[in-house]
Amino acid sequence: MKKWKIITLIVLAILTFIAGYAIRGWNTSKKQIQTSTSAKQQWWTCAMHPQIRQPKPGKCPICFMDLIPVATHDHDQSAGSRQIIFSPEALKLMEVQTTPVEHKLVEAQIRLVGKVDYDETRVKHITAWVPGRIDRLYVDFTGTRVLKGDHMVYLYSPELISSQAELIQTLEAQQRIKPETSDLIKRSTEATLEAAREKLRLLGLTEQQVEQVEKTGQPTDHITINAPMGGIVIDKHVSEGMYVDTGTKTYTIADLSELWVKLDAYESDMMWVRYGQEVEFTTEAYPGQIFKGKISFISPTLDSQTRTIKLRVNVQNPDEKLKPEMFVHAVVKSKVAKGGLVMNPDMAGKWVCPMHPSVIKETKGKCDICSMDMVTTESLGYVKAELPERAPLVIPASAPLITGKRAVVYVQLPDPNRPVFEGREITLGPRAGDYYLVEQGLNEGDMVVTNGNFKIDSALQIQAKPSMMNPEEQMSKPMPSGHHH
Repeated sequence: MKKWKIITLIVLAILTFIAGYAIRGWNTSKKQIQTSTSAKQQWWTCAMHPQIRQPKPGKCPICFMDLIPVATHDHDQSAGSRQIIFSPEALKLMEVQTTPVEHKLVEAQIRLVGKVDYDETRVKHITAWVPGRIDRLYVDFTGTRVLKGDHMVYLYSPELISSQAELIQTLEAQQRIKPETSDLIKRSTEATLEAAREKLRLLGLTEQQVEQVEKTGQPTDHITINAPMGGIVIDKHVSEGMYVDTGTKTYTIADLSELWVKLDAYESDMMWVRYGQEVEFTTEAYPGQIFKGKISFISPTLDSQTRTIKLRVNVQNPDEKLKPEMFVHAVVKSKVAKGGLVMNPDMAGKWVCPMHPSVIKETKGKCDICSMDMVTTESLGYVKAELPERAPLVIPASAPLITGKRAVVYVQLPDPNRPVFEGREITLGPRAGDYYLVEQGLNEGDMVVTNGNFKIDSALQIQAKPSMMNPEEQMSKPMPSGHHH
């Protein structure tokens, strides 16, 4: 009996051992399966707070930013030091957008401010040609509009009387010459008479007034000063009863049919500005109305206080809507060619006057206004518009991440099986409107990220890979979780 009890106890012990071993093995297998499932699960983290890890997308509990996916180890092992791989689902949630790098003629718009001013070439001073006393001012207040030849000042001048007396005496001497008088005396008298006439003309008498003195033989003691041009009297310098000397200013007249607009351009915008370019501007007085002019002068010096360069624009003002001292907002539009040159089809291959930008000719010659030699538009920084190879390599302004002297873009590699993104440091040229010119680092056809690049950069930062804020030469040590540089 005891023998059977002992056998039974041994059998029970063996069964208990086998059952315990089976249970431990099943638990171990379960843990391995859970671990394997966990390793393959997609985790999400915050770009600003990488300590946040969640098994599904959502908002960061700290800063409420959208969570971004964390690349799996399998992806990281196959990606380069500057590359990162996302699943198609994660890429869709990140809303990544790409744009091809291309050669394209882009337009730079430079916005300027300034004000309207007088055209200095159309401002004239009326002066006294002889000393005397002002007995009458025909124009006795500023703002009066005058026409060329209008009476301005009635001036009494003793010097004018003596000069007329010389003319009358010389004329009488000529009349006393007899036929038998020598030719030398005749020529001398004629020369003296002509000199007396010229002196009166230089003193301000007109040809008709000189003839009147010769005809009547009576000198006049007053002279009328006429307007040398039409315009607006902007200054009155004298009053009736005043004595003036030769050269004393009496009035200042300005012709407002043409004006200057003086603009301030920042030095960073000077590469897009050219002589002869068209400028569009608006004023507060006429909202919605666009005025146009051409750049006629670019200051050779920079204002050390405002860090701006003065531009001058010639503007036609036939209806005189524009008034001096008006403030304006202007825009200069430049089509940018390769190397930052400006392309203007209206100026390409033509000749322009260096003094008057409105004078443009198809062939070499002289200016119709000032007779200066015309110069080529290429010498002023323009290029020919018919050259397609002049189009620069450009990327949208939203593509590069710029920090200090570095510019980083993310390029989607042409991998048909998975979305692979690579970070590249590039050299940018100037910005032209909504685009940047690319000097080096990209090729035509590369697909650069224009939306979502900050999210990609954040994911690289979490993995301690080269990024905008973590260049390769300043990278931290490899992470123990198996991430590689």
